[in-house]
Amino acid sequence: MTGFDDEFSPAFAIAEPAVWRAPIIFNSPHSGSVYPDAFLDASRIDLEALRRSEDSFMDELIDHLYDRGFPVVRVHFPRSYIDVNREPYELDPRMFHGRLPSFANTRSMRVAGGLGTIPRMVGDGQEIYRERIPVDEALGRIETLYKPYHRALRRLVNKAHQSWGTVILVDCHSMPSVGVARDEPRRPDIVIGDRYGTSCAPLIPALVEETLAARGYSVGRNKPYAGGFITEHYGDPSNGLHAVQVELNRAIYMDERLRQRSERFERVAEDFTVLADALATIPQADLGPLQTAAE
Repeated sequence: MTGFDDEFSPAFAIAEPAVWRAPIIFNSPHSGSVYPDAFLDASRIDLEALRRSEDSFMDELIDHLYDRGFPVVRVHFPRSYIDVNREPYELDPRMFHGRLPSFANTRSMRVAGGLGTIPRMVGDGQEIYRERIPVDEALGRIETLYKPYHRALRRLVNKAHQSWGTVILVDCHSMPSVGVARDEPRRPDIVIGDRYGTSCAPLIPALVEETLAARGYSVGRNKPYAGGFITEHYGDPSNGLHAVQVELNRAIYMDERLRQRSERFERVAEDFTVLADALATIPQADLGPLQTAAE
């Protein structure tokens, strides 16, 4: 088995400023667009279909925030290859040759929907693989891509937390403008996910909504996306660890059919600057140990 990390060179990148403006980290885990040849060969669908699962250009919308003193994390491998916004071993046994580890989570809702750590489907429901893949292949991706990414992200989060006593992780995603279900209501421009009030202090999503609504966006909360593994796993507001997901409707910054940046792209990037600046004004004392909504 070849070294997966060599195929992506590197698998992910962290742009950390010499001086942090505030303990706020911007993360883009689903914008990776480097597709290994072996993966394309094993796929029953073409590259264009695979790319429908990408949060296209999301990393570019936030990369300038590094120049303003905010760390930015971006992943280079595609989520259809391995999804870091899942538990490490959410795996569908129907996908693999060989026996999965006993600790694998084979019964989650995400696995059932074909969207586990090694996805069986792309976002619009198309099956990815022509045939089963070896278990060792899946475990290799987890060991050499998933785990190093989360170790690096955790180190960055811990560094901010130790220095400032608090941290805000802004997990940045994009969504198709139209849902798969025909009866789904029209999607807003932005959906804020805070795991229904459990992943961050209430003032954070309130400020995100206020800031973006003032810039002309329609904003929703937690539906259809409340936040995935990253928001849930890194958010611990009772200990000053806050994670919020910001999901952009792709129609506001790109042509979804042509997969090209639209004329509004630069405006949306500027609005992320406004959002980052607004978050940086939150007093650190307001982000210390808190009681979550669930408590």
